[in-house]
Amino acid sequence: MKKYRFLALLLLLPMVAGLFAPPAAALDDPTVYCNNAVLYDANYGEVLYDLDAYERAYPASTTKVMTALLVVEAIEAGLLAPDTPVTAGAERMEGIPSGKGYVVADLKEGETLPVEELLYCVLLPSHADAANVLAVAVDGSVEAFVDHMNRKASELGCQDTHFTNPVGVHSEEHYSTAYDLALILTAALQYDLFRTIIATPSHTVPATNLSEERYFFNTNGLISNLWYSGYTYDKCIGGKTGNTDEAGRCLVAAAEDGDTLLVSVVLGSGPVEVPGYDDLRQGQLISSRNLLEWGFDNFRRVTITEDSEPVAKVAVTMSREADEVNLKPQGSITRTLPVDLDLEQIETRITLYSDSVEAPVQEGQVLGAMTLSYEGEVYGTLDLVAVNSVERSELLYKKQQFLDFFQSTWVKLVLVVILVLVAALVLRLFVFRRSRRYRAGAGAARRRGNYRGTRR
Repeated sequence: MKKYRFLALLLLLPMVAGLFAPPAAALDDPTVYCNNAVLYDANYGEVLYDLDAYERAYPASTTKVMTALLVVEAIEAGLLAPDTPVTAGAERMEGIPSGKGYVVADLKEGETLPVEELLYCVLLPSHADAANVLAVAVDGSVEAFVDHMNRKASELGCQDTHFTNPVGVHSEEHYSTAYDLALILTAALQYDLFRTIIATPSHTVPATNLSEERYFFNTNGLISNLWYSGYTYDKCIGGKTGNTDEAGRCLVAAAEDGDTLLVSVVLGSGPVEVPGYDDLRQGQLISSRNLLEWGFDNFRRVTITEDSEPVAKVAVTMSREADEVNLKPQGSITRTLPVDLDLEQIETRITLYSDSVEAPVQEGQVLGAMTLSYEGEVYGTLDLVAVNSVERSELLYKKQQFLDFFQSTWVKLVLVVILVLVAALVLRLFVFRRSRRYRAGAGAARRRGNYRGTRR
């Protein structure tokens, strides 16, 4: 008996130790210095990090990503070309308040530049007047272009974005979200010209009919050291800065590592104290780099499930071949997940469309669904399909048809009517026969009672 007690104790010890073992380390959030932020997997449309990413905020000059997107789309559609000459008109300064710190290229009315050079002016030094000139080139007026911007935002699925100008001039009605700006940058990254420009550290605009050449550099410190020193990031492929008193310092940025394309958006940042530095650091640049590095270091693309062994079964009727059929998931679900996530913790929910199915069943027939989720977040849903075909038994089928025929309401009604008619007929015949017997008996009695015999 003591031997068995000792064995039970040995088996119990690992269980007790498991109760006191520390839980698996959760993924630590990146360090960011801002009001709103998002890290977005641009290839697959998945949010990897969210700090009030869906709350309305002021975008400042990150607005110009949308401005550039509409220009490169016009080029793609053949409405413009990179070398199309565009002449600046009186609208070049429309809506741009003087003395507010908005950067301009000092374009003169009547000055002509190619579309591509104007895009460099918009995306690198963030020239406001160049944005207005391009807006007129695309849609004929700044107002029409702004309407175009808002339509495009809706098409991209932006949830809380409204533009009032193509520059990023502050307005209570000019707003967006970190998530929406990630969608806009992702759309713009589809165009090679846009990518080439935002990855350029510095650029010289050739002399025009009214100006000497212009030299400027990229304000994105992750790309260029010429504006902010000590922040460059080798995986960054570009982005767009923004800065107003109301918006704070903002940056939308993109980085690539192999097949992975990440987009970070940081809004409402500014100079911050960072451990290890004596001077104030640029919070928008540090936050963006932290987000991007954190994404590359801590996430991987994982196929959670794919065509596999059966996971459920459904009863089959009308067949002598089989009384059930196995179901397996069709397709696969792939997600960008933390590297330390235990795939065994992913929850599986099986939904069968019916407890049974009538033969014939075709291989691949959809009979249910399988949903995968983790801590309330749904990762995807796959159809559950029949692993094999099941033939129908014609004898069972005909038998069931016969039974179903007599179970139908109208057949029951007809039978009831027939039974009523038969019963009525039988009753009538029975009553009629009794009536005839009665009349016949009464007549005989009368004949017998009326006889008067006489004796001779």
